[in-house]
Parts: sequence; C-alpha cells; structure tokens
Amino acid sequence: MAIEEGKPAPNFSLEDAEGNVVSLSDFKGSNVVVFFYPRDDTPG
Repeated sequence: MAIEEGKPAPNFSLEDAEGNVVSLSDFKGSNVVVFFYPRDDTPG
C-alpha cells in the first residue's frame, strides 16, 4: 500500500509495548507523527 506525503493515513491498529491495541482513529482531532522505516536495524 502506497501512502502519499501530505495525504491522510489510512486507519490501522497495532499493539503497544504493553499489549494494548491502539488505533490511529483513537487520535482523531490530534496531531500525530507516524514514522515508518524500511526494515529493522537501519538508520531512521
């Protein structure tokens, strides 16, 4: 899935470090920075 710069990100859900499910939609109306990296052990 391609994400274009400046476009809204699609909603997704992931587990946090404590095992709680967090969705992007939980932050609706707030500024959020989402960082995607190409793979582990690479510089960000």
